[in-house]
Amino acid sequence: MLQIGSLVVRNRVWLAPMAGISDRPFRRLAWRLGAGHVVAEMTAANKALWDSPRSLERRQAGAAGGLHAIQIAGSDPVDMAQAARLAVDAGADLIDINMGCPAKKVCNRMAGSALLQDEELVGRILSAVVEAVDVPVTLKTRAGWSPERRNAPTVARIAEDAGVAALVIHGRTRACRFKGAVEYRTIRRVVDAVSIPVIANGDIADAGTARRVLDETGAAGVMIGRAALGAPWLPGQVAAELADRDASAPDFETRRASILDLVDGTHSFYGERRGVRIIRKQASAFLEAHGASRHEIRAFHSLESAAAQLGAIGAFEDIHESNLKEAV
Repeated sequence: MLQIGSLVVRNRVWLAPMAGISDRPFRRLAWRLGAGHVVAEMTAANKALWDSPRSLERRQAGAAGGLHAIQIAGSDPVDMAQAARLAVDAGADLIDINMGCPAKKVCNRMAGSALLQDEELVGRILSAVVEAVDVPVTLKTRAGWSPERRNAPTVARIAEDAGVAALVIHGRTRACRFKGAVEYRTIRRVVDAVSIPVIANGDIADAGTARRVLDETGAAGVMIGRAALGAPWLPGQVAAELADRDASAPDFETRRASILDLVDGTHSFYGERRGVRIIRKQASAFLEAHGASRHEIRAFHSLESAAAQLGAIGAFEDIHESNLKEAV
């Protein structure tokens, strides 16, 4: 278990909030399969967008039995405070602030990781949000604005002084986006700079890497992002291995059953017309990881019904297991 202010999460392996990926069906399944904590997709604090159908979908509770954590993004302290209050009024147990997204459309609005350029504004936003709500506030950010300006330790101290309950640090700078190797030394410096829990994020895809990152950084936990695409069982699997339980990797049939659950849940949540399109990214990642050819993935993308998608995944055989059987 891991303490976040007054709240407790059940283990130290979290699922990252990812736009277009960590929607309600995916969060619910990842939680059911053992993720310690899940956070909703980023929602803009802009009042004009707050009640849009897309924002309302993103803010729906994802983990039955888990914390309802809503992530907000913006550059105006007043708007951010108001968004936090609205989220709590809607049932949020925890507010997460996004100062890590490197996307141009976010940074061009001086939000996400663009805020790392202005530490004074960072402090005003964090203080405004913490003072606006009675639930814990967490911050997800990056190692810094650029390799020449790895100012995450300074931002971390600002966050702790403002009353932020926990930090998630991605080991790349905004300038690096998702390219190049993750650098964990800055996360170690953040851990040394503050007394609140620090969660390490960036290129963590298995228990071995998670153990190494925890050892190198001294972090309280890890957050798994892109590696969980098409693998909703991954955070729970890593958590089980870190806990030294009997945690053999799920076999192909178990993994396929999980993806079928995700496909079905996505269709139920969005309706068949939208669900067929939205699930393609997750299903394609699953198929590719299990040896599907480009032709097979393109064929899956051409399917236009829930039944066809479920049938295609149900009939798919893991090419790695098939080769193993032929060799025996």
